[in-house]
Formats: sequence, C-alpha cells, structure tokens
Amino acid sequence: MLPLSLDPNDPRGDAGRRFRDWLAGVDGRVLVLGHFDADGLSAVAILARALRAAGREVDIRLVGKGENPWSPELRAELAERALGGLIVTDLGVREGAVLPGCPTVLIDHHVPTGTPGDATVTSGNGLKPEPTSALLAYWCAQAIGPADDLLWLAATGLIGDMAEGFPELDEANARYGKTALKDAVSLINAPRRTAAADATPALTLMLEGDGPKAITKGDRAENAALHAAKAEVKAELEAAKRVAPKVRDGVALIRFHSPTQIHPLVAQQWRGRLKDNIVLAANTGYRPGWVHFAARSATGTDLIAFLARHRPPGATEAYGNGHRQATGGALRPADWNAFVRTIGFLEEQVPL
Repeated sequence: MLPLSLDPNDPRGDAGRRFRDWLAGVDGRVLVLGHFDADGLSAVAILARALRAAGREVDIRLVGKGENPWSPELRAELAERALGGLIVTDLGVREGAVLPGCPTVLIDHHVPTGTPGDATVTSGNGLKPEPTSALLAYWCAQAIGPADDLLWLAATGLIGDMAEGFPELDEANARYGKTALKDAVSLINAPRRTAAADATPALTLMLEGDGPKAITKGDRAENAALHAAKAEVKAELEAAKRVAPKVRDGVALIRFHSPTQIHPLVAQQWRGRLKDNIVLAANTGYRPGWVHFAARSATGTDLIAFLARHRPPGATEAYGNGHRQATGGALRPADWNAFVRTIGFLEEQVPL
C-alpha cells in the first residue's frame, strides 16, 4: 500500500497519480461514500461529476446520524452492492478494510488512526497548509479530465473547514465572489445539522449547479429546504447558547438536549470565550441511546490524545477521531458516565 500521506513536495501531482492509478484497476460501477458536511458534500459532488464526465457509472451514498464506513451495519449494506470500486471521502482513515475484496480509495484529511487494509489512501493530514477532502478530490478530478467547472465546489469545501493558503481558493474568490461562496457554505452545512440530518437537497444542487448562486439564489424546492434547515438550526442553537458551562481543572463542559447537530457549533462558540480550557459540548438528544459531544480548545492541546487518555472501555470507532484541535465522539450512556467520572464531572452522568 502507498504511504498514507501525500508527497509534501508535490501533493497535487501525487494525489492525481494515486487516484488515476487506482481508477485504472476498477471495472464496473463506482460508489462514492462521503460525509454530509460542506467539505464532504463538496468532495462527493466533485468526484461524482468528474467520474460521470469520464464515462463512469457512479452511485452516491451519504452517511447519516452516527454512521461510519467501519460500522458493522454500514459494512453489511455495502457488501450487498455489486461494486467495481469504492471511494470513501471525508470519513477518516481507520484500521481495517471497509469492504474487503473491493478496490477502495480513501480521500481524506483527518488524523489517521489505523491502516485501512490494502486501500489506496490519499491523505492531506500533516501537510502545511493542509488540504481538505474537497481540494484533494479536485486534484483527483483534474487527473482524469477537465475540472475547471468544479473549482467552486473545491472552494466550498475549503471554506467549510476554514482552510487557507491555497491558490484554488484565491481563484474561486476572484471568480465567484467571497461572500457568495461563504453564504453557500452556510446553507450547504445546514441540512446535516437538522433533526432529520438529510443533506440530499444540498447535494442535489451541488451535483447540478454551476456556482454558489445555484445554492443561494435558486428558487427550487431544494433551495427552500436549505433555508428552512438553517432556520431550524438557528432556533436550536439560540436555546443551547443559554446553557452555562461548568468549568473544572482546565475542562469546560456544556450539556444540553437537542435533536440537531449543534454540539460542534456550541463548542466552537465557547472555545473563544474559555481560551484556557478544553471545551466539551455534550448533546443528549441528537440520537436516542447516545451522548454525542464535540471537543474544541484554544490552548493548543492535542484533543485526540486527550480523549485517548480518558477513553472509556466501551468506546467504539465513533470516539476520538477527526483533528487534533477539533474532535469529539459518541458514547453510550454507561460509557459517557465513565468518561465524565474520569474528567471530574460526576454530576454530569446520565440515567442508564
């Protein structure tokens, strides 16, 4: 298997070569499996559009609440499909093959936590600046055909993950307008944070649109769905913002109950106000039977290492992945209780 990280001296060329070489060994229908945030959706749209333009048959599957490619349930679903190849993007790099026997490529920028079998890996993790999954996908698309019309999608992924320092972003800002791209990202990100967590309306517009105004100015049902999603998330976030944090020994904990995925937003907002603490925003209402939480910090602490030190015995692959400065996870109530006991918040245990 190729090294996980790209050649720092030629990341664009290395990404393209890896993808082109992988694709040459694929015969049959390709499934693009991706995350449902702005970066993941952008990567999925870029790859699907580029592959279809190159004459490939492509299906798309977005993850939903609590899903990841290494879970037994999603693996079983993939095993039932007749696939020639599998692309997994913006969903991490973990131990074990996602779909044994199927040619697989992972396009990602999160901290790898294992070796994914014999899959080809195109990882931007550790590069300076660090490319997002969408930008990696754009480099891959350029290796198999003209991709200039996909530049705006690469930019929405970069903006969604707050990446800077790339000429592609500068070019997209000049061509499409910085404000238009940022407004598009805000709407693209909204559906996956709702209680339904259905990002299909955003993806539909991204697969068919010719720029950010297809997201922000359109009058289709999908555009209306994005605005409704944004309003739903805003209302839930306003309620959660009124919950006061509990601060102890360098850790601030904010616990609330919402069916929406606002815990990363809450953690990010308090990160700037509690600059000397690790901020944990915990949501007991996002998915029945689980406590979902987001971790952020302005201290420079390696949050993945912090969570690893306090990992409860029953934690699954849904715990402690992502970025060193932006991570989180999901725990069953018993494991959440074990976790908060180790970090000194006994009163934040939840009923079993």
